[in-house]
Amino acid sequence: MATSIPNRLLFIDGKWTEPIRKNRIPIINPFTEEIIGHIPAATAEDVDIAVEAAQTALSRNGGKDWASATGAHRAKYLRAIAAKITEKKSELAKLEAIDSGKPLEEAAWDIDDVAGCFEYHAELAEALDSKQKTPISLPMEAFKCHVLREPLGVIGLITPWNYPLLMATWKVAPALAAGCTAVLKPSELASITCLELGEVCKEVGLPPGVLNILTGLGPEAGASLASHPHVDKIAFTGSSATGIKVMTAAAQLVKPVTLELGGKSPIVVFEDVDLDKAAEWSLFGCFWTNGQICSATSRLLVHESIASEFFDKLVNWCKNIKISDPLEEGCRLGPVVSSGQYEKVMKFISKAKAEGATILCGGERPQHLKKGYFVEPTIITDVKTSMQIWREEVFGPVLCVKTFSTENEAIELANDTHYGLAAAVLSRDLERCERMTKAFQAGVIWVNCSQPCFSQAPWGGKKRSGFGRELGEWGLDNYLNVKQVTQYVSDDPWGWYKSPSNQ
Repeated sequence: MATSIPNRLLFIDGKWTEPIRKNRIPIINPFTEEIIGHIPAATAEDVDIAVEAAQTALSRNGGKDWASATGAHRAKYLRAIAAKITEKKSELAKLEAIDSGKPLEEAAWDIDDVAGCFEYHAELAEALDSKQKTPISLPMEAFKCHVLREPLGVIGLITPWNYPLLMATWKVAPALAAGCTAVLKPSELASITCLELGEVCKEVGLPPGVLNILTGLGPEAGASLASHPHVDKIAFTGSSATGIKVMTAAAQLVKPVTLELGGKSPIVVFEDVDLDKAAEWSLFGCFWTNGQICSATSRLLVHESIASEFFDKLVNWCKNIKISDPLEEGCRLGPVVSSGQYEKVMKFISKAKAEGATILCGGERPQHLKKGYFVEPTIITDVKTSMQIWREEVFGPVLCVKTFSTENEAIELANDTHYGLAAAVLSRDLERCERMTKAFQAGVIWVNCSQPCFSQAPWGGKKRSGFGRELGEWGLDNYLNVKQVTQYVSDDPWGWYKSPSNQ
């Protein structure tokens, strides 16, 4: 039975709201290449209305309704959202797969993670209560000091299309847990489930204006949100090029930003691995989410002594990946998100061949699929460090490979990138893994695996992969202002100036 696409408006102040200009954007199914619905297209006028609603929600009843309410009060809403997401899991997973092209089983896993993320941040919200008025030891007995943790205010959240609802949740959950209000602008390429989050918020009775959801184009809605004078912070996940624009806009108002940007992460395979286990992790690390993942370990470094045999293993595993309709049982690789993304990925492959690299396998449209934005899982060898395929993020199922002879060479090659989001090492020698972990210039390190991610652990990079951390207690800190409160408790006068009464 076909899944019907909900026909939604913008979610502002707890209500479904027609965009001021009444524009809409088509939703294109990347498997069928057909228009299956439309989403509303917000513009600057809608951003103004949404930000005002968020401001009102922040200060309503002197802040007692949300911003200065207890963390336990906000946690009830976060848990209710988690429960409702779980209740709607099947429906949301199908919408995610149809909208973004990711395999249904993967989308279902994402929805589980969404619910888990809201649950975890409910716990963090509750824990905030016990951390208020934390005393600070001072060297002078005449003073007492404590800190308050307060919400930053109205937050602009701009999120990508590769994990539509999950990446939104990584920002929405901590922002709400902290007591902030928010305006979410998801990518126009995959927004369906983010709009459904609005319906979830309505159903659980989230106070109006606490979360507002605006779909629309980046230059029209995202740019207006990033530069809005009444938005107190921007949290952005997406490309480095857009991240620079967001940071530039925010800088005009000295507005804080958190940026989670691109990557070109390495995975280093030493000679002592189990070849089949290493082959699967190497492919999973790059082809998960149809290769459209910022942390993809898309630069594979293999010890030269096992290279030939390992390459054969990779090809055999690659040929066994089921490429199909994302809703088909057992699908492990669906289409990339759009025609534009398909063209971009194919140009990367073409350029690699032109520069002298070898396509070990893949590199074409799958022969059995005449429609859809499909790219075969692709492995490219004979790669030089000067090549585009080595230096730039593809954001598709394309793995480039180099060999190395020594540990030091592996470290040098692994760190040969402007990015610094993630890195992985596969080896039975755990002391060597520890050395590699310390040497990698990245924010997330995986040992004998690639891509696991948990709400409890910090996520973020360095260099051109951005700054700031999401998830864990570190992610909550992104949305809190720490206020120092110092009190003079002595009955004695301060005595710095000579008192007029003693003259």
